[in-house]
Amino acid sequence: MTIKLITAFILPLLFVTLFAKIYIPWLKRQKAGQEIKSEVKQHSSKAGTPTLGGVMIILGVLLALLTVGFEGMLKGQFIHIFIFLFALVFGAIGFLDDWEKLKKKQNLGLSARVKFLLQLFAALVFVYFMQRLGYLKYDIYVPFFNVTLYPPKWLYFVFAAFVIVGTVNAVNITDGLDGLCTGTSIPVFIFYTALAFLTGEKFFELGVFSSAMLGALIGFLFYNFNPAKIFLGDTGSLFIGGAVAALAFVYDIPLVLLTLGIIYIIETLSDIIQISYYKATHGKRVFKMAPFHHHLELGGWSGKKWTEKEIFALFTLISLVFAIISFIGVLPRFK
Repeated sequence: MTIKLITAFILPLLFVTLFAKIYIPWLKRQKAGQEIKSEVKQHSSKAGTPTLGGVMIILGVLLALLTVGFEGMLKGQFIHIFIFLFALVFGAIGFLDDWEKLKKKQNLGLSARVKFLLQLFAALVFVYFMQRLGYLKYDIYVPFFNVTLYPPKWLYFVFAAFVIVGTVNAVNITDGLDGLCTGTSIPVFIFYTALAFLTGEKFFELGVFSSAMLGALIGFLFYNFNPAKIFLGDTGSLFIGGAVAALAFVYDIPLVLLTLGIIYIIETLSDIIQISYYKATHGKRVFKMAPFHHHLELGGWSGKKWTEKEIFALFTLISLVFAIISFIGVLPRFK
């Protein structure tokens, strides 16, 4: 099992690292460059950097699933494929958004309403079919307290839809600096992979998927780290968000996202607080700019203007610490 999970990690790592050498120049020739929001003036020099980097991650993960995960499919185990397809649906929504931006040559893609409805539909369909196939239960485990709640089915659906759509969009919001979403997501998939090692064959297929995600993200980070040669695009960030949410539900520990996804939550709350306060006070702001990474960039509160590399290091470290805390919190679930 260990060798297989290591192989599932290495294959996407090598694929993404090598494929990027062909893919990035091709994107440049296609003029598939990212448009930068006018209000983020400090990033104006990044305009034109290739986007759609998420395609590399998707292909790398698929390679691992069709090779290392093939034996499981022969035995009738398809959970890793189901999770991939679920994340891919969100990646497809992101691709449509990226395509609209590229077509219009501006940083505005699909409307917020259209994206929300598509994501909500995908979340509900996923929960329904995973339950019908026996991969999900209508219960909610509470990490650290080792208790399980049993809400009514309709309430579980509401809860699941809220958590999945919220997680996917929170990951998307975190994708605002070079390597930030990639770096902060790596500890998340280390957490999921560690659970697979802990539980052995029971969650082996989930381990294949999370190991593949981990390898693909590290391979991508070589090109996404500041100064980025390529961006994730919504294709990548929504795919990652879908994977993060799906694994939490299939492991039957969705509430762990409160700690495991702490960076995603901080970034999202800063956005919500900023917008709410701005509207309530008719123009006043809590942060110099939201999400929170831009606040640090602009020297908010302390006066220190954090560099992109410093914010990357800080957020990734926090994500790693909380991944360890989360692992401790769910250990009783898997004993």
